[in-house]
Amino acid sequence: MRKRGKKYVEALNKLEKGKAYTKEEAVKLAKETSTSKFVASVELAVRLNLDTKKSDQQLRGAIVLPHGTGKSKKVLVIAKGENATKAREAGADFVGDTDMLEKIEKENWFDFDVMIATPDMMPLLGKLGKVLGPKGLMPNPKTGTVTTDVTKAVNDVKAGRVEYRTDSFGNIHGIIGNTNFTEEQLVENLDAFMNVLIKAKPSTVKGDYVKNISIATTMGPGIKIISNSFDI
Repeated sequence: MRKRGKKYVEALNKLEKGKAYTKEEAVKLAKETSTSKFVASVELAVRLNLDTKKSDQQLRGAIVLPHGTGKSKKVLVIAKGENATKAREAGADFVGDTDMLEKIEKENWFDFDVMIATPDMMPLLGKLGKVLGPKGLMPNPKTGTVTTDVTKAVNDVKAGRVEYRTDSFGNIHGIIGNTNFTEEQLVENLDAFMNVLIKAKPSTVKGDYVKNISIATTMGPGIKIISNSFDI
């Protein structure tokens, strides 16, 4: 069994074993139980009652959080002509077409966090799928990263867009801010994230949709949240 550090044990002792808290209590405890010396991320974990073997129950999408994530992201836009110009004007960190794709392929260059591409460029990205896919960098229409509106896409990422997708067990993880955020900001981001997941409920789901909700800081303990804290 992994031995926990003194600070983690002290943080864990602030939680009542087996108890689920309101979202407000959970956010307050998350800030109090953060054990890192740096500004830690606050992460949401949701277990959903989904059969991910069924294509309609594989959730994937993106949300722009009201208060962002507290992290700045480098954006690469693969586009030509007017769309490339718009991407630069919107503040994309890198813009190009075949030159950027060759840089990734030949130099193993990944100095960016998000890739956005216009639909006409997707055929060229096909050969990089095996490289970009495992890193979660392949543009996808479901997350708004394959689009003709590159201005909105870049603005959304810079404003704090968070992508989400179910793993094979029906779990979804995402950042809702960091420990520098106020409790109110974290609650509002949490509400926004949960509302998107609730609205995305597949019509074929039987029984309770949300099975478990918890938040935790990067090195802190998990804190369970009462499901009826949200309009499920």
